[in-house]
Amino acid sequence: QLVESGGGSVQAGGSLRLSCAAFGFIYSACCMAWFRQAPRKERAGVASIGSGAVTSYADSVKGRFTISRDNAKNTLYLEMNSLKSEDTAMYYCAATFPPYESWNSLREYAYNYWGKGTQVTVSS
Repeated sequence: QLVESGGGSVQAGGSLRLSCAAFGFIYSACCMAWFRQAPRKERAGVASIGSGAVTSYADSVKGRFTISRDNAKNTLYLEMNSLKSEDTAMYYCAATFPPYESWNSLREYAYNYWGKGTQVTVSS
């Protein structure tokens, strides 16, 4: 089970920190990722972090968002800075067991486990 939290409403230029708590599986072995879905758009990968902590980011968030994980707390984070109105979306946490330690992906089909999402709204 994956449970997201930390969403909310913020003005453009502001910051938010999303969290995703994992229950019931070997979190440290998983590749974790954040996806988002804006109204009338497809869900898209934002950032991912492998079990070996290798990270990947969508071009639209590079330099503004940071993904991290705390294996001791079974928790995934997404630090979002310099938020823009186009960052407004439902943000989802996802997990999968990778084929090797350095593997990670921003492809939706690669992930087997999903949270229910947390809403982020950025007003300009």
